[in-house]
Amino acid sequence: MTTQNVTLALPKEILRKAKLVAIQRKTSLSGLLTRALEDVVTREENYQKARKRHSAILRKGLNLGTNGKATWSREDLHARRYEPAIYR
Repeated sequence: MTTQNVTLALPKEILRKAKLVAIQRKTSLSGLLTRALEDVVTREENYQKARKRHSAILRKGLNLGTNGKATWSREDLHARRYEPAIYR
């Protein structure tokens, strides 16, 4: 993989803390940032793939066993048929 240099403007305190993290992880600041950016890019790519898969499922629809026709009415769905156990 070829690399390219970039210039970043970071708050001094963040830069200081990032250098300490890099030292603790026995890597360079460049290595730390590379891994962090790789993680961000990988998560985004995985999210986009999942989004495409789910969009395809939604476009296709799911087989609910109704052959695309509702076998109930709105009234059936909203009927209040509460019957307490003492009356059964």
